[in-house]
This record gives sequence, C-alpha cells and structure tokens, in this order.
Amino acid sequence: MPLKIGDTAPAFTLRNTEKELVSLKDFKGKNVVLLFFPMAFTGVCTKELCDMRDSIGDYEKLDAQIIAISVDSVFTLSKWKEEQGFNFPLLSDFNKTISKKYDALYKEFVFEMKGVSKRSAFVIDGKGIIRYAEVLENAGELPNFEAVRSALASLQN
Repeated sequence: MPLKIGDTAPAFTLRNTEKELVSLKDFKGKNVVLLFFPMAFTGVCTKELCDMRDSIGDYEKLDAQIIAISVDSVFTLSKWKEEQGFNFPLLSDFNKTISKKYDALYKEFVFEMKGVSKRSAFVIDGKGIIRYAEVLENAGELPNFEAVRSALASLQN
C-alpha cells in the first residue's frame, strides 16, 4: 500500500558510501528529503542528483537533509559520489528491503532488470512524519522539486 502524507515514515538503517550505517533516526529533529533513484551512472539519475548537489544551499536553508537511496552496491555508489562530488549521503538498499517498505520498487525495469528502486521523493519532518510523497512509474521523469521545497517551506516555524 503506497505511503501517503501523514503516515509515519518507515525506519531504515543502510550503509553509506563510507560503509557506515546510517538510520533515519539519526536525523530526528531535522527535515529529510528522501530520494530513491533507479541506478547510478545513468543519465536521468545523474541529472537529478547533480541538480540536488548544486541546489543544496536551498535545502539547507529549509533545514533539510538530502538522502539518496538506490539498490546499487556501496562500491558503485562510492565511485559515483566521488566522480560527481555529491554533498549528501548515498545509501545502498542492495537487498531491496527499504525500497519495498516505501513502495518504491519496479517489478521490472529496462533490459528485464527486476527490483530496481522507483524514482521517488519523500519529505519527512523532524518527527518522522511524511509531509510529501511522490513515487514515479516513469523513470525518465523527475520528481516535482518545487513541490518538495514547498512542503519543506510549510514546515518552517
């Protein structure tokens, strides 16, 4: 069942590109922009995450931490992060458990690949409540980042 605004965000603990464990609870009290993306080193994913990298100041002003998750290995994500200079955590959901919890997993992706994260955006407030949720069926589309920033702005005191 898809997650919706007002739901408690499913907890997670995944490894980052430095092989350290990162949990949603680590960001308690801070807004989180949680992005799921299909695959590192692909065109649309690179554009999406480079746009986030380049506009990170806008998100910091909205007291938001960006976190991006894919089913790529920590090794793949580490190389991609290094090449692109991403300034936010990339987490590996290699076992596909968190993508499933967020209902963000393609049954079948391109070239008969199964179990790839759907391009998705969630805004989670400092109490762990979902304030924006968008899961895209078409991996060629980008989330509505204007709506993401608007949701974050509405959380400002």
